[in-house]
Amino acid sequence: MSILKRFGVSLTEELLRRFDDEITKKGYQNRSEALRDLIRKYLVKRDIDTNAEVVGTLTLIYDHHVPGLSLKLNDLQHEHYINILSNVHIHLDHHICLEVILLRGKFSEIKSLSDRIIGVRGVKHGELTFTSTGKNLPGV
Repeated sequence: MSILKRFGVSLTEELLRRFDDEITKKGYQNRSEALRDLIRKYLVKRDIDTNAEVVGTLTLIYDHHVPGLSLKLNDLQHEHYINILSNVHIHLDHHICLEVILLRGKFSEIKSLSDRIIGVRGVKHGELTFTSTGKNLPGV
């Protein structure tokens, strides 16, 4: 088990109040837990190696009436079936769909696939969110 180190942080009263309000809403027991999570999140994003194993979600909003869009999205997902764990497709209205794709694999593969999908004509918005699979989480 890692040795815990204490350190001081100076913040304005307003910033500390807002931080305390937010961590209370999220259910943290104390500031230390919240700070550890923020630091880990920062380090995972900063230090991600292109060969690192990651899991993530790709969230898409698109107009399924754009000619060829559904076929192109299906083709890309079939080409990379090894990285796709699952997906959820929801009709928001007559034209607009929400799709969430669960991904796993090397960061470089997941990022490349996500960029290709987001770049397809008709995709209005896409966002990749990822984290380490836990093998290399800092401070664990």
